[in-house]
Amino acid sequence: MKTKSKTKQNLILLLAVLILIIVPFFMAKGGSFAGSDDQGTEQIKKFDPSYKVWAHPLWTPPSGEIESLLFTVQGSLGTGIIAYIIGSARGKKKALRQIEDQKSGKK
Repeated sequence: MKTKSKTKQNLILLLAVLILIIVPFFMAKGGSFAGSDDQGTEQIKKFDPSYKVWAHPLWTPPSGEIESLLFTVQGSLGTGIIAYIIGSARGKKKALRQIEDQKSGKK
């Protein structure tokens, strides 16, 4: 019985995620999904033409595709680290619960 409720919950969550991913593409027709790195500087220069950029990148990727690749790799690594920490904590909790059950004589 518990498995059915978990499956139902997972399907609802999956559907919600898909809706959150797909809906913006229909709501922002003709919109630009580009990054905002240069947009901030443009807005500042619009209101203060004497503004000079004081921070510059140490290295600029050779193309937008490489920049996107590096951004994706960075996000994937971060996600992997977070998933490992959560999984490790959950595994430790489960192991401790099993040890406690064995000590109390439960199976």
